[in-house]
Amino acid sequence: MEIDPRIRLPFHDPDEAEESYAGAAEPSGDAQLRHLQRVALFSGFNDDELRRVAEHSRILDAPAGTVVTQIGDAGDSFFIIIDGTAAVRTPVGAGSQLLPGDCFGEMSLVDGEPRSATIVATTDLRLLVVDRSHFWRLLDETPELIRRILTILSRRVRRLEQTIRAILQGTNPA
Repeated sequence: MEIDPRIRLPFHDPDEAEESYAGAAEPSGDAQLRHLQRVALFSGFNDDELRRVAEHSRILDAPAGTVVTQIGDAGDSFFIIIDGTAAVRTPVGAGSQLLPGDCFGEMSLVDGEPRSATIVATTDLRLLVVDRSHFWRLLDETPELIRRILTILSRRVRRLEQTIRAILQGTNPA
């Protein structure tokens, strides 16, 4: 069956997005904490939990047009968009636009499989990056983050199932 390329896959959950702002190119510890406080994934985290996230992460700036992840590549980092937008491409079509607060890359870190999507910066991006070497330690130190990532993954699977049902029924879910 051929998939209509105009059908957009549901990667962005508007309920999970939260507004962010740009800071200095090399954020200080306090600036990095302010970035983290604006990300829905970390809402309700106390200062100690946010400091743990900051200790295990780094800020990366990527200009528009940068391919952040490529389908089939080994996944060695988890990303959270602080500022900017990115496009999602999968083998079955284009996904929704990723916005500040959205995260990606966790699947490859959790299951060890290659990247399942290509993510391209559609504007200049500021990303919070957690590398594989810190990912599991961060999850051990912030158990609430495990629950939140599992919730995100579960929502993505449910939206994907809805999209597939709509495709099989011949309707466009977008």
